[in-house]
Amino acid sequence: MREQERILGAEEEEEDGEPRPVRSYGIARGGVSHEIDLDELENEPARPGTRVARVAAAFRGVLEALDLDLDDPNLTTTHFRVARAYEELFAGLREGAEPVWKSFPNTERYSQMVSVLDVRFFSLCAHHFLPFFGSAHVAYIPGDQIVGLSKLARLVDFYARRPQIQERMTEQIVACLKKRLAPRGAMVVLQARHFCMEMRGVSKPGVLTTTSALSGLFEEDRVRQEFLSLLPSRTSLG
Repeated sequence: MREQERILGAEEEEEDGEPRPVRSYGIARGGVSHEIDLDELENEPARPGTRVARVAAAFRGVLEALDLDLDDPNLTTTHFRVARAYEELFAGLREGAEPVWKSFPNTERYSQMVSVLDVRFFSLCAHHFLPFFGSAHVAYIPGDQIVGLSKLARLVDFYARRPQIQERMTEQIVACLKKRLAPRGAMVVLQARHFCMEMRGVSKPGVLTTTSALSGLFEEDRVRQEFLSLLPSRTSLG
């Protein structure tokens, strides 16, 4: 990961010796210098032996297998750009990427539903490596602990940023909530569009796939219906 660390944390020296911040990939660190061409950074050869270098070499092989003209200026450094894009798209696989949770005692003994709706996410289908994207709706009923609302959104992003299938992602979010919070109940609904279904195969643009997973009190119809009634009646995904 030294190559990634170099891109994320490097500072270039100007002629007067003052450091100049470099734009990071994914999560920005420090300022953004408008004097640096981000495309040039993307096109830089990766340091030998890094994962970026290995992925770039492998993807160049894909381009060659497709009999594409790699002398085309639009393709000459595509393998480097794709490799660095994968570092960002699959950030959830990095060691230590799981959100750091700080839960709080439920001193008020709040016993009703907590829900965060319409959390947008982007992922890649594990079957075809084509994008799927949509909205996540997450709810839990606290037990002894509560958690900051932003952590629920970060949890969605963590499980989205990897080769994924929607059904598994839905179950993973609920399982993590159960493990981290021990809530009295948890439920997740994902609604997403899949390019593997829109760009190829059956080729049906705009189709929306919905999955759900639940535990605890959400197994009761009344509680489940309360959550479902909160979901947006219309979606901007179509």
